[in-house]
Amino acid sequence: MINQIKQKLSTILVSSCMSGLVICSVAVNAQENQKDVFQVNTSSNVLSANQSNDNNLIEIVGPKPVTEKIYHQTVFSLLGEPKYHDGFQYVNYVNPYAPKGGVIKLAEIGTFDNFNRYASRGAPEKNSGSLYDTLFTNLADDITSFYPLIATSITYSDKYRWAEVSINPKARFQDGKPITAQDVEFTFHKFMTEGVPQYRVYNQGISVKAIDNYHLRIELPASDREKLLSFVGNLPVIPKHFWQDHNFSEPLTIPPVGSGPYFISDYKMGQFVVYKRNPDYWAMDLPVNRGMNNFDEKRIEYYMDSSVSLEAFKAGEYDFRGEGQPKNWFTQYQGQYFDARDIIKQEKSVQTATDSKWLAFNLQKELFKDINVRKAITLAFDFEWLNHAFYYDSYKRPYSFFENTIYAAIGKPSEQELKWLMQYKNIIPDAVFGDAYYVPKSDGQGFNRNNLLVAAELLKQAGWIIKNGQLVNITTNQPFEFELVTYLGDDIKYAIPFQQNLARLGITMKIVSLDYTQVTRRLRERDYDMMPRTYNAFNYPTSDLMILWGSEYLNSSWNGSGLHNQAIDSIIDEITKNVDNQAELISLGRALDRILTQEYPMIPMWYNSKTYYAYWNKFGQPAIQPTYAIGVDSWWYDADKAANLTKNRKH
Repeated sequence: MINQIKQKLSTILVSSCMSGLVICSVAVNAQENQKDVFQVNTSSNVLSANQSNDNNLIEIVGPKPVTEKIYHQTVFSLLGEPKYHDGFQYVNYVNPYAPKGGVIKLAEIGTFDNFNRYASRGAPEKNSGSLYDTLFTNLADDITSFYPLIATSITYSDKYRWAEVSINPKARFQDGKPITAQDVEFTFHKFMTEGVPQYRVYNQGISVKAIDNYHLRIELPASDREKLLSFVGNLPVIPKHFWQDHNFSEPLTIPPVGSGPYFISDYKMGQFVVYKRNPDYWAMDLPVNRGMNNFDEKRIEYYMDSSVSLEAFKAGEYDFRGEGQPKNWFTQYQGQYFDARDIIKQEKSVQTATDSKWLAFNLQKELFKDINVRKAITLAFDFEWLNHAFYYDSYKRPYSFFENTIYAAIGKPSEQELKWLMQYKNIIPDAVFGDAYYVPKSDGQGFNRNNLLVAAELLKQAGWIIKNGQLVNITTNQPFEFELVTYLGDDIKYAIPFQQNLARLGITMKIVSLDYTQVTRRLRERDYDMMPRTYNAFNYPTSDLMILWGSEYLNSSWNGSGLHNQAIDSIIDEITKNVDNQAELISLGRALDRILTQEYPMIPMWYNSKTYYAYWNKFGQPAIQPTYAIGVDSWWYDADKAANLTKNRKH
């Protein structure tokens, strides 16, 4: 028994820390729900040969026993078990022997004026965030787990106040210089001093310190499992030797030194950018990268208009296109290249959480403060007619901010949900305690009569009356007018029928289309009445909800509506404490969903029931497609297929 203890102790690295805590970086591979862990007494560094019933457990005994379990992991998960465990060679959705080479041409809508994805102003190149690797990484078929990338392992305790991370000594920036713990410390300092305000608010009180070149320590001001593990897993690493001479909050007009598999080799500002594969990328053979990043170059063209972009795709100007407009899919994806199967069309049914489109009210505007006003305008949006007339019945309407997940509210609140909701009964809508949010359907004929009648009554209750054919406020005589701000080149076919329905209620809605830079500025300054917003999918509730809905992040550009209250803050706080508790997470997610939807902060527009995409037939693909992505990063260039394309055979 003593020999077993000695062998186990020989793997322990002890370092000092605040309040006399002893940190043990233990060379074992353990999941939290397993017992291959160590117990550490936080008031003494005296080791005892006392052994529990578990042969893998060592107890450190002191005068005031306050024990912590210490976990040392290379792979860790926020929810459930990781799909892949230590020793895996590659993921299921790749060809580990995929050839390297060739070019893939892609497209973006809009423009760009710099390469700093984290700047507080300007229009950054949309893919420039991919220049930097993170400490750990998620996988496209396991988005709740983290796998080693720049880091090799994490050590932390069940108090979730600290973690120590080991950096891979082989890790290199794109200029060949080593990635060190000092770079990680510098990265965090840059984000906290020059990054966007919401980052500083969210991570207030966190410290990141380099212990030596390849070990760093993270400390949190309070126990928070989800925040600790997410922070470590998602932290990108930027090079100190480059960014110490640049302001992280300002646009960067030269390509920065990155840490990822591709670097910027060519560009014309606002028009195109070329990402070239780094042949010396140190992490190319890591399990998470085998069979990935197979193209020598990724060339990205920018188009100001989606229609122009589509015609360019059909002419072969770029290779892959995801289509978000069903009418285009059913009417425009045809011609000789489609007939010859030079261009392949694919449809993938949406079975997981998916991004959805909403129209956000700016709740800071006095016009939208009354919930009855927001309900009335929501009823004026005739989804059923729009979907049939313009979108080939391809869209579904979201009734939840957790659409297509078990966290979407259904029926009436359960007892568990009521446990969270009742304490805020005085500050949340009464409708929260009834049936789940639902917008009555129209008859789909384009008249929307019943919903407009209800809307008119709601507006009357809110103090608005018709005078000379115009809706005016009964007290101020102010006409009901507002502005819908949209992106130039976006599909806004929905806007005119919506405008016409509002006109029947006496409301004037002006439609303003602006370019990407102007919209971004107005969004940041909250200078708009209403704006279309894409609500990013949540496969499960996480602390990221704070940035979208939390009061501390009211000025965040992600909170399109500006909705916030104590009930929302408190339930999100409970979510962060229960990310690893599925039963509680379900009731918390549904409770939050009820509050968010019944406040009517945004008008639900739609999401695609299928993912539509097309590509030129010159690529090889793995046999398995990942659950949460199309998986283009695992494709490879096939020279034989490219040579056989009709347009290539003609030359």
